[in-house]
Parts: sequence; C-alpha cells; structure tokens
Amino acid sequence: MMEHTARGGARRDASKDTLIVVDFQNVYLPGYDWSCPSMPEAMKNTMKILDAPNAPDFIMTKYIAPANPSGRWRQYNQTYQAVNQDAFLNEIPADLIPYAAKTSVIEKSTYSAMKSKQVLSALNGKTAVVLTGVAAECCILATMMDAIDMGYEIIYLYDCIAGQTPELESEIQKLAETFTPIHTSVMNSGEYLASIS
Repeated sequence: MMEHTARGGARRDASKDTLIVVDFQNVYLPGYDWSCPSMPEAMKNTMKILDAPNAPDFIMTKYIAPANPSGRWRQYNQTYQAVNQDAFLNEIPADLIPYAAKTSVIEKSTYSAMKSKQVLSALNGKTAVVLTGVAAECCILATMMDAIDMGYEIIYLYDCIAGQTPELESEIQKLAETFTPIHTSVMNSGEYLASIS
C-alpha cells in the first residue's frame, strides 16, 4: 500500500495500523454516571475514520467487571457495583452498534486494553496503535503507556478521545506530546485521514 504524508512530514500506511476504540460505553455519555462531555464529538470523529474507504483495521473494547476481581479491583468494583450491574450503562452506544457488528468487541477488566490477550492477538503484525475512546485520563492513558512499552507507535487522535473534563483531555494530550516523535504522533482525525487518503 502506498504511504502518505501526515503531520510533521511523516508518512502513513494504514495497513500497519490498528485503531482501538477504547470503551465507548453508555455510562460515559453526557447525563450518565461517568460522563465525558465531549464523547459524542469524539464518537463522531472516530466514525468518520471508520467510514473512510482506506480505514485501518479496528477493534473495540468495553470494560466489564470480572466475577472475581483481585487486589484493589475488589474495592473498585464494589464501589461501582450499581454501574457494573447495569446492562445498558455497560453497552456500546446505539450509533456504534453497526461498527461493532463489523469487528471484535473485546471485554476487558483493567484500564489498559493492552492487558487483553485478544487485543494483542488483533495487533499481530501491526506496528502502530491508533487511539480513540474514553476516558483520556484513565483507560486511554493506561493503554498508551503499555503500548509504548511494548514497542508500538502511538497515533493519539485528540479529537477522538474524551475525558471527564476539558482540562483532563488537554493534560493527557500534552503528556502524549512529550513522547513525540519517537513513541507518539499527536494529531486530529482530519490530519490522520489526510495522511492515509
């Protein structure tokens, strides 16, 4: 596949990328328990990429509390028991259901998606992880750091990532930028689409 120019002169080959849609679940929508106000816009921008004719492979994750959590996760899951037991809150939002039907939806029980053997299997042969989803300061951050340690290039799509506040979104974006250019490329969805079109 032909490579293309991205921000900073880098060239992208989408066949080497896997886009991970991290934990877009109803509970993070505005008005619900763990609201991330910019999630609807982040979802919209993510769907633009998934709809592109040359879109990278993608997978989706969702957090599901384990039956027998260990360590501090026992307290975490007890504290948020009402959320964990609400099927609607744990589900993928309606707008994303058609996309979920086209890929693997991988359940995870930790912040980082990279702890999942299924996620790692889906990344087999890929060199870059394209990050979208929620929450910036939690599951996105943990996934990014683990993926960096595993040697993947990170494409941090800041307008496809939502946090609980704009300030937290900005802080994690700045953190991602500190790893540029060796480990990360920070860009928006339009720049990424231009780089692979």
